[in-house]
Amino acid sequence: MTGSDAAASHGDPADDPHTLTLDSGLPGVLGAAPATLLGKAFGMSTVGDLLSHYPRRYARRGELTTLAALPLDEAVTVLAEVLSVTVKHPGSRQPGKKSPHRTEVIISDGRGMLSLTFFNQPWLPRTLRPGMRAMFSGKVTIFNKTRQLAHPDYEIVPGSDDPMDAAISPEDAAEARLWADRPIPIYAATAAVTSWQIAKLIVKVIEKLGPIEDPIPERLRREQGLLEHRDALVRIHRPATDEDWNEARATLRFTEAFVLQCVLVQQHTEHRALRTRSRQPVAGGYLERFDAALPFALTVDQEITGAEILRDIALTAPMNRLVQGEVGSGKTVVALRAMLAVADSGGQTALLAPTEVLAGQHLRSISRILGPDLAAELMPTLLTGQLPVAERRKALLRTVSGQARIVIGTHALLSDTVGFFDLGLVVIDEQHRFGVDQREALRQKAELPPHVLVLTATPIPRTIAMTVFGDLDVSTIMMLPSGRPGIESFLVPVDEKPAWVLRVWQRVAEELALGRQCFVVCPAIAPKKLEQGEEIDFDATPMTTVEELHAELRRHPLLRDARMAPLHGAMSADEKDATMQAFAAGDIQVLVATTVIEVGVDVPNASVMVVMDAHRFGVSQLHQLRGRVGRGGVPGLCLLVTAAPSGTPARDRIEAVAKTLDGFILAQVDLEQRQEGDVLGRFQSGGQSSLRLLRVATDGDIIAEARTAARVLIGGDPEIRTIPALRAAVRRRLDDSERAALSKG
Repeated sequence: MTGSDAAASHGDPADDPHTLTLDSGLPGVLGAAPATLLGKAFGMSTVGDLLSHYPRRYARRGELTTLAALPLDEAVTVLAEVLSVTVKHPGSRQPGKKSPHRTEVIISDGRGMLSLTFFNQPWLPRTLRPGMRAMFSGKVTIFNKTRQLAHPDYEIVPGSDDPMDAAISPEDAAEARLWADRPIPIYAATAAVTSWQIAKLIVKVIEKLGPIEDPIPERLRREQGLLEHRDALVRIHRPATDEDWNEARATLRFTEAFVLQCVLVQQHTEHRALRTRSRQPVAGGYLERFDAALPFALTVDQEITGAEILRDIALTAPMNRLVQGEVGSGKTVVALRAMLAVADSGGQTALLAPTEVLAGQHLRSISRILGPDLAAELMPTLLTGQLPVAERRKALLRTVSGQARIVIGTHALLSDTVGFFDLGLVVIDEQHRFGVDQREALRQKAELPPHVLVLTATPIPRTIAMTVFGDLDVSTIMMLPSGRPGIESFLVPVDEKPAWVLRVWQRVAEELALGRQCFVVCPAIAPKKLEQGEEIDFDATPMTTVEELHAELRRHPLLRDARMAPLHGAMSADEKDATMQAFAAGDIQVLVATTVIEVGVDVPNASVMVVMDAHRFGVSQLHQLRGRVGRGGVPGLCLLVTAAPSGTPARDRIEAVAKTLDGFILAQVDLEQRQEGDVLGRFQSGGQSSLRLLRVATDGDIIAEARTAARVLIGGDPEIRTIPALRAAVRRRLDDSERAALSKG
């Protein structure tokens, strides 16, 4: 064996260009300093982590990136041509101090221009010259009312440094054209690690990368027409053509779906293997007595959903079911029937509500629907954070002793002081108001895994993602109870049609004249108080507040005689409850409130919902707020007042809500705007998604195909022992916390 052979055998694998693996540590490959930067910026520690940092898009040499719409205060990378380079020597501010060099560079993309400012780089004019093209990276700021990049990093595009050189041979020209056409990968970057620095490090790694076993079974890879895994990694980072990176993305997107589906199918199998108590109604029991006394007939959808739930909770595997139903479709009655079946088996139900107002209303409505006899036997109990000490002590005793078969509460149910005698069912009302860990904390209060039922009118993006991934059973209630009137929704664009605001209050007055009631919702309670030394932001659009609008409406010529009251979270629990009861009784005609009335508040006589600053609310919130009207025998009217300009995402969101009452359509809009959230973690929506290439809004078919393939594989090999590369890919893709998050749903 030669000395070099021995070094390859016993030294760092990174020293051998043919032995570098996806599990090789970055410090040994790139050096300590770059590895530390990547670790801090992106949490990377291995070659696999770095190669999974896929380009977010591709530019071309010669393609000039748009400069006009660069976002402020964000790190950006642009490809542009240098127009001018000017060195300036501003006067020294202190005697004896040397004036700093300031170099101003103007670049252009052919459509717009951008100013770059460099300090103390006197050599810059020799490096950057007019006519050159370069990549520039920095944070977009404003100086003298002009956008600029201050002291950006840059890299000159090879071949553009001497544009006036002698004539180029045809062979060199052809090679240059090929080089110019090669896509340039642009990576998500930070101020500390630029896109091209990442690109250089990835090239260095790829040059040393050895063979990689494919995580996709060969037969499946052929069926799907996929590239080999190593080839896909090379092509996505170093494409020669657009076809290269397109094929690579398709391969890696399916690979990501398949790896995640293998984990989900594994966990689904394990979940089904868990054992809990079967919960079944008994002859002459609570459920049978309730159904016999029910004064109305269930809709077909309610009956089907109820049957699905009763079938699930009769099994010894824990149920995990989402009930999606339009606002007012009768989800609560369906859930109550499940609670009664659990009570028949001796178990308890915990109903988790997002607000004290809603929790109190749930208690009243459930007690009313049950009737005095069943309510006395089942003892529905309220448990919230603002209960008086004596009442809280009594509620805790009823809960832990099992006297209370139905316990209704807010986040207070999650407290360590709350214990259950036999928690058999967890019902979560409007889960978008609760975090993943909060929902899981309640499930942990059961001795055996409880059945879980989630109720929603507009599923959060993460829930839509989990249904697409196939990890959540779904029931849908589309039919509204007979006699339920419709709801009309209208956009009120105050900037474009300022006179329409007067018409809003005219419509409210007209409804009040008919004996009806109105909600007016504001995004804030009171005007923001400036901290000492804080300056007023005159460019910020002021928020409509409950305090100011309530005072204004009380002076309004059309409404000053109306019985009006405010409602918001800063009021005490007793004040909120008294106000809501007065509104429900008709003693208050106009309720000026925050979103404390968003979910579940039931006032059949309320016919109008006015949402001020509608652009400040999400799709789910707007849909929920609208659902507070049209619940009785009178039609509902929802007026969405906004200053959002046409064509903006906020305006698109409001227009989507105005156009449809379908919660799943709106959930899809929400998903497309906010993304699916961190499917592998705690975040329920937004740019925190831990998915790399997959997007739930567009890749449902790919995910479904991957799920089918994963079921076949896991069905015959639950531990994935026959494909070590897939087993390793699962380990690399998901750590323990991400596996746990997937199981929480």
